[in-house]
Amino acid sequence: MRTTSSTIRTRKTVRTAAVVAAGALALSLTACGGSDNKSDGGKSSTPSESTGTVTLPKLNGQSLEVAAVWTGAEQKNFKTVLAEFEKRTGAKVTFVPAQDPIINFLGSKIAGGQPPDVAMLPQPGAIKQAVDKKWAKPLGAEALAELQKNYSQGWQDIGKVGGKQYGVYYKAANKSLIWYNAKVFENAGAKEPKTWQDLLTTAQTVYDSGVTPFSIAGADGWPLTDWFENVYLSQAGPEKYDELAQHKIKWTDPSVKEALTTLAQIWGKKAYIAGGQSGALQTEFPASVTQTFTGGDQPKSAMVYEGDFVQVNIGETKAKVGTDAKVFPFPSVGSTAPVVSGGDAAVILKDSKAAQALATFLASPDAATIQAKLGGYLSPNKNVPDSAYPNAVQRTIAKSLIAAGDDFRFDMSDQAPQSFGGTPGKGEWKDLQDFLKNPTDIAGTQAQLEKDAAAAYASGS
Repeated sequence: MRTTSSTIRTRKTVRTAAVVAAGALALSLTACGGSDNKSDGGKSSTPSESTGTVTLPKLNGQSLEVAAVWTGAEQKNFKTVLAEFEKRTGAKVTFVPAQDPIINFLGSKIAGGQPPDVAMLPQPGAIKQAVDKKWAKPLGAEALAELQKNYSQGWQDIGKVGGKQYGVYYKAANKSLIWYNAKVFENAGAKEPKTWQDLLTTAQTVYDSGVTPFSIAGADGWPLTDWFENVYLSQAGPEKYDELAQHKIKWTDPSVKEALTTLAQIWGKKAYIAGGQSGALQTEFPASVTQTFTGGDQPKSAMVYEGDFVQVNIGETKAKVGTDAKVFPFPSVGSTAPVVSGGDAAVILKDSKAAQALATFLASPDAATIQAKLGGYLSPNKNVPDSAYPNAVQRTIAKSLIAAGDDFRFDMSDQAPQSFGGTPGKGEWKDLQDFLKNPTDIAGTQAQLEKDAAAAYASGS
């Protein structure tokens, strides 16, 4: 949500193989049901235990704070990973709940003289801001070695600033998925759509059966940006996507008008949205998922769009992924289906032996395997075994991510300055909420998006 063009240039984005990866994902989902560093951290350390694939140092008596915006089951599962780090090293790790935008949260902590040792930053732009503000510390030799062994070049590059490695992308997301209530589809005689027009047909079929087609998390601005990005990438193509992400074309461009017009085919139909537009604007992301998979044969909605991490929220219901809750790739709006990814990177703010050891651990298959087994998690680490993922759907999504290698488009709003792409109640989040409220005002939405984007990119914050 907060990147400048210099960060974007570090991304590896190949334009052809993403199409192949999307096609493979569609088939397989159906089949399964649904830099030198002179800091202490760069020095060699004495190994204490070599359980798993990575050797970690003795850290008895040392303590660490790790900040992230994760809540609920996601936070709980990450704490399980941190507990394993404590067990192996003897260090004490405290999780610090952060708020969006996390850069502002970290700024207040740093101003107060109490920065966390490590922060999980959810945007490439946030990493660059942390480096520009001289908060972030480069990875040491051991963390670098682990990263280079386990990650494709593309996932390494998006954690770099100025050629130096600052981020370990511990968590990834496939953000081109639509989850659906299998029983509702069965009762309605609805089929998994492959194109946008098919999706509209499926929605009408579900509606005719007596169930509202979509649940939309309008109270949180970020799912709305994800909706837009999938439509825009598929419809306008990867080159335009990159240009808009860097603000090399304006939000008043005809390609944006076309994407908003397409979105309005769903967002503009009150009967297609659980609670209508006003209800959607009061629906937070977790509720948008759970209301799709509770209520027996009459849930509040039949489908919900979001990434693979939806499984964490489905797990809070009685629905089972792969049987009750199934998934299909975001339908193609243009000639190809979209492949949009996101992620969270570990960045060191207080350099120490312990902080570097944690970064090394998070770059290893050991850490990712622990969280993968808990569900609702996807790792870009290519050496995490498929068997770590708890169901066929998740294993398929993970295989597709790894098979794509460097061929992905990173979340567009995550590349923008935070004031435009990553702040509740401001910028793109707010503008798309206003558009959901009034999907007929396409020109006004474009004008406001461009006004907010121009100001944010000019200030770089």
